[in-house]
Amino acid sequence: MGNLSALRKKIDKIDDRLLDYLSQRAKVVLEVGKIKQKEKIDLHSPLREREILQRLEQKNKGPFSNEMIGALFREIISASLSLEGQLKVAYLGPKATFSHLACLQKYGASSQLVPVGNIKDVFIEVEQGRAEYGVVPVENSTDGTVTHTLDMFVDSSLKIIGEIFLEIHNNLISEASQINSLKKVYSHPQPIMQSQRWMGKHLSHVQIIEVESTARAAEICLTDPAAGAVASELAAKLYGLKILARRIEDNAHNTTRFLIISKKPVSRTGKDKTSILFSIKDRTGALYEILQPFADKKINLTKIESRPSKKKPWEYFFYLDLEGHDEDEKVKNAMETLQEKCVFFKILGSYPVGN
Repeated sequence: MGNLSALRKKIDKIDDRLLDYLSQRAKVVLEVGKIKQKEKIDLHSPLREREILQRLEQKNKGPFSNEMIGALFREIISASLSLEGQLKVAYLGPKATFSHLACLQKYGASSQLVPVGNIKDVFIEVEQGRAEYGVVPVENSTDGTVTHTLDMFVDSSLKIIGEIFLEIHNNLISEASQINSLKKVYSHPQPIMQSQRWMGKHLSHVQIIEVESTARAAEICLTDPAAGAVASELAAKLYGLKILARRIEDNAHNTTRFLIISKKPVSRTGKDKTSILFSIKDRTGALYEILQPFADKKINLTKIESRPSKKKPWEYFFYLDLEGHDEDEKVKNAMETLQEKCVFFKILGSYPVGN
């Protein structure tokens, strides 16, 4: 016991030093904030944040993983930014959804996260200046593309400035203490689809009901002790519910990709991705021809998706992700060649590749 007591005193001393260093860091942040205000520099710099995290990951010798270090310092950065002025981020709400989790992962709990009712409203919040950034889902590794997000970019002037990859873990939550007490289970259609195998095995005795969000499913559990919800761990925490089963998704690598949108583009980092939107005349071999410049320049294409234009029958927009920044010479040349063959062409943004 004596040895344990000594180790705890050692931890206390280290914690005291950490607190002192955090206070020193905060004072420097406040000085930085004064300079930003005087020189009218944006509060948040995504490039600077990325530089900080990359430098710390390179210096990290364990035992914390780089993922843990990133999570810890994102919270420190988030709290530091709140001293200069709170960062506002709009997302597809309500609270406790996976979009909310993606925002917390990227911007930390000290940011002002603003839930809105639909994807269009996320764009409107940013376009009208009520939020600096917006976070919208664009694709899931199991369910595919969120087409409404792609459609919004046709008329929007906003830029994609980043991406977030979030591992999706579905949990069965309830006020009840046992699964066999449940009579109904609620959730958004996507988590239900993602967990069909597990629910078929363990919930064959209950009625599965679709609702507008996982958060709404959790709310229902508060008024019905025989109800369960398929939702995130955060939903269980926020609504005070028990987790009856963890990670019930059928695919262990279920991941959703989110896009970060803003009025202002971000600078080149050297490890970037570019998204473009274009339309071409419908003729034999047209798509092959416009993709050829990227093959010639050895530019890797990571995603291509077609969407009806909704203006003319059988007219399509193509959404394309490629490796590289629009300032890179070979990317610039390839896109110039492409643009000559398009009836519509738009660079949606060049941004750092997400982890």
